[in-house]
Amino acid sequence: MKKQIIFTPDAPKPIGPYSQAVVHGNMIFISGQVSIDPKTGEVPETTEAQTRQVMANILAVLKAVNESLDFSNIVKTTIFMQGLSEYEIINKVYAEYFKEGDYPARSVMGLPALPRGIKVGIEAIAMKG
Repeated sequence: MKKQIIFTPDAPKPIGPYSQAVVHGNMIFISGQVSIDPKTGEVPETTEAQTRQVMANILAVLKAVNESLDFSNIVKTTIFMQGLSEYEIINKVYAEYFKEGDYPARSVMGLPALPRGIKVGIEAIAMKG
């Protein structure tokens, strides 16, 4: 079984030697998406707006794999945030994208700093079908 490399202009272009996502069988491995708007290259100022941009970028990558995919296909996420002081804001926005009781498995890591004023990044694993 061969892996499929995913790239979409609707999510930020990778800034290093990695793919936006890799599909292998029914599994979709989405690289950490950050809060860069792919159309403008800008980073929103507020943590809430940054989290929404990250989720939009994840959805764009899912749609690049298959238009029928959405957040219900995600089985695991890892959230990276600058410190943990804005955990509640990120958590509140993140929860809006999933049906109550149908949340993916998740890990959260507080980091000392992220580039360009970015406050949050999320990587995800999803399944087709």
